[in-house]
Amino acid sequence: MQYSASVNKLAQPLVQQLIVHADRYRVGVERLANGCTIIDAGINAPGGLEAGRIIAEICLGGMGTVSITQSPYTTHWPLTVNVHTSNPVLACLGSQYAGWSLSHEKYYALGSGPARAMATKIKAEQLEPVEELYKELEYRDQSDAAVLVIENDAVPPVEIIEKVAKACQIAPADLTIIVTPTSSLAGGVQVVARVLEVAMHKAHALHFPLENILDGSGSAPLCPPHPNFVKAMGRTNDAILFAGQVHIFVKGEADAAEQLANELPSSTSKDYGKPFAEIFKAYNYDFFKVDAMLFSPASVIVTAVDSGKSFRAGKLDNTLLDQSFGV
Repeated sequence: MQYSASVNKLAQPLVQQLIVHADRYRVGVERLANGCTIIDAGINAPGGLEAGRIIAEICLGGMGTVSITQSPYTTHWPLTVNVHTSNPVLACLGSQYAGWSLSHEKYYALGSGPARAMATKIKAEQLEPVEELYKELEYRDQSDAAVLVIENDAVPPVEIIEKVAKACQIAPADLTIIVTPTSSLAGGVQVVARVLEVAMHKAHALHFPLENILDGSGSAPLCPPHPNFVKAMGRTNDAILFAGQVHIFVKGEADAAEQLANELPSSTSKDYGKPFAEIFKAYNYDFFKVDAMLFSPASVIVTAVDSGKSFRAGKLDNTLLDQSFGV
């Protein structure tokens, strides 16, 4: 796969939109002593749904559209986050996926968004991507500025900021970090907007050829926020696990498309059947003990464009959704 687009350059107009109209979107903007710009979307600033929508498009590297609409497809939760991109592999895996592990002392967070595609490390006197995924994607972004999104309730320490800038080979003054707590309105939107991304990630885990994925869209209900981190995280996951819908367009054999459709839904996981917060607690809050195949949409359609055949699998579960959302 070869890509020429720069996800960081495409995302910059959206970043500037947040900065210039910070009052409109109710986000906080701070420039640190080292020059790095911090956008607060839910820590001290209230943020909101529209800020979350824009942040979700930033996470997609400016290569996708995110909208919030009213939809009757779930019984009690009409507010819906919709995502579409005509380059789902690069937008979702190459940018949106939260694949960069960042830690310093007691601070830990996962970084997502365009800066991931610029991050490198020195290995055997050569620059290699921080994440192995980029070797498979055959993609490394180059840009004069970078933006990273962190899902946390605190601004990262300066040591992490310096590490990110160094890995991206830019000055901290050319870096923007957006922080969105899971329990915030903006944080909820940007996580639920990963409904298509989790499908891409699972397709990759199932060894479906990424080069055969042509286009994709997804939707999931917007969950009500919760002040408790575990419950808030559970609700954002459950919005996708129990009511996420994805439609993927692929090339190649119809049999491969049918197999992908049958294996993609969250209900194929051994851990499916309870709200995520309960599953997480049962595993003593060890995220890596949860079955990785659980993280996927509830219902999928895979269309094989070469044959015109479409395959549907999975289903929505309003009962489990209501249980998670607190009805």
